[in-house]
This record gives sequence, C-alpha cells and structure tokens, in this order.
Amino acid sequence: MSELSPVVPSSDGTTRPPGALSVGLDVGGTKVLGVLLGPEGNVLATLRIPTRYGPEGVVASAVEAVRGLAEPAGVDPTELSGVGIGVPGLVDPATGSVVHAVNLGIEGKPFALAAQVSAELGGVAVSVDNDLNVAALGAAHAAPPSASGDLAFLALGTGMAAGIVLAGELRRGVSGAAGEIGHVPVDPAGPECPCGQRGCLETFVSGTALSARWPSREGRPAPAELFDAAAAGVPEAVQIKHEFVTAVASAVRLLVLTYDVDRVVLGGGVSALGVPLLDGVREALARQADGSPFIASLAIADRVALCPPDVPVAAVGAALAGRKEVS
Repeated sequence: MSELSPVVPSSDGTTRPPGALSVGLDVGGTKVLGVLLGPEGNVLATLRIPTRYGPEGVVASAVEAVRGLAEPAGVDPTELSGVGIGVPGLVDPATGSVVHAVNLGIEGKPFALAAQVSAELGGVAVSVDNDLNVAALGAAHAAPPSASGDLAFLALGTGMAAGIVLAGELRRGVSGAAGEIGHVPVDPAGPECPCGQRGCLETFVSGTALSARWPSREGRPAPAELFDAAAAGVPEAVQIKHEFVTAVASAVRLLVLTYDVDRVVLGGGVSALGVPLLDGVREALARQADGSPFIASLAIADRVALCPPDVPVAAVGAALAGRKEVS
C-alpha cells in the first residue's frame, strides 16, 4: 500500500509543462521513498511503498513508484524530464547497472537497472547512482542559499561513508571511492573491519559499532538508549557517548582537512539523535581545536549541521541527478 502526499500547487498558479518535472527514488531494502520534483527543485509530492526483493522486484517497485507520482499529477512518465534512482550497492552511473546490492537481492553479474526501468516506462531517461551520492546532492540542494556549493554528507548508519559535492557537482573519484573515509585505519590494533583492514574509522563511527558497545535494552534504537542513559549520568554510557562523538568529530575534521568543504551534514540513521548528537560533535571538535591555532582557525564546529529531518534528501538528489535537458 502506498502513501502519497498531495501535489503542492505552484505559487503563481500557473501550469507547469510536464517536461519540467522529474522523479527521484530512494530505493532501500524495505521501502522506496519517491518524490516528484518541480522545475525550481521544489518537492511537489512524495510517495512511500514497500520494496520488492530481487532484480525484477526492484524494477517493479521503481515503476510503480514513478507511475504513482506522475499519474496523479496528470503527467505521463514519458513526459518527465527524467527519473533518478538511488540504491545501496556498487553502481556504474555511466551504464545504470547495479551489482552487489545485497539488501535488494541483486547479486552476481551487473544488472541493468536503468535500462530495465526505462523500458517499462516507455523510454523515459533513467539514471542510477549510489544512494549516498544522491543524498549528498539532495543535502546540497537543501542547504541555505548562503551556503557554497562545497558539501560533505556524512552518513552514520550501518556503516559510515561520505558523499562529496564540490562546486555543486558530485565527486566520485577515479574509482568511485571518494568519501570512503570509513575505511581509513585509525587504530592498527582495533577491531577487524569487513573490508579486511583493522581499526578502520567505521569500526568506531557507525550505528553498528555503537550498538555493539551498547546493545538495546528496551527495544528502542541503541543510539537513542545510549544518549538517554548518558544524559541520566550512567557512567558507562557517558564514556561510550564521549568516545563516539569524539570519533565522529574526527571524521568531520578529516573531511574538512581533505576537501575544505563549507558544510558537513550529518545524515543516516544515527542522525535521528538530532540536537544531542550535533551538540556532542561540536563540543568534541572544540576540544580537538584546543592547543592548535591552525585547527581553531578553520572553525570546523561551525561547519557541522544535521540533515533536515523533513527533507528526503536521497530521493531529491536522485531527482536532480535524473534530470535531462528538455527540448
């Protein structure tokens, strides 16, 4: 069953040409979150449906979501300026193929997701990218008008990685590994990382790492229980929280020193902690700046922000990436 928000009429009351609209989909292991984006980049409608498993299921879910957004707005999918899809896994943006998207049931040889969805929708242009990359684009789009086009989206979820936007453009790197700071080793004697190294930053800065140190005791998300226990003064929780926000601050500092971005936006599941997380990270950054005039001069704490909880940044970024020029 889908959940669809109504289309928001344009502020000037005019009718937008169909080709000015695009659709973006954030395809996760359990749900597809889609948006219909207007010509000014405004969200006109959102939709949420369950994700079907396997290659054919993902295609069917994507097609259902696109039609569910376009048709109530009186737009045939072929009239869209494009469709963008963000998925977890290894993606070749040039071909729109996906491989090793285990949570979606796409494994083995590359699967031509863009071509399959396009064929089902009558040939509309479809682009596919990694969900973190499109989230970075969406976060940059949601940034205040005064912000520059340089931004890092730091996803704190099952793992930890960053999406990088410089001068308004996504930066993937030569091999697509730009922003994979979760696999920078910081402790040679630390825990073994799934990547094969030891003591990677991700083993300290991720929801998985936090849950391992403070398992859920009440059935709520472990990070929320940990921060509540720390606020209540539980000594062990206070220590684990301190070490966690310090490690997140180190990841933020690494991104600023590497890319000198204007903003580092905290996203992913752990960012649902909200202001307590942001305050803790800023305090840790202030501590790290003590004794270093150079680090203090960069004002890194002032560059950190939370991902807006009411903006589906991955879906919005996918819609922006999916646009093409309308003749």
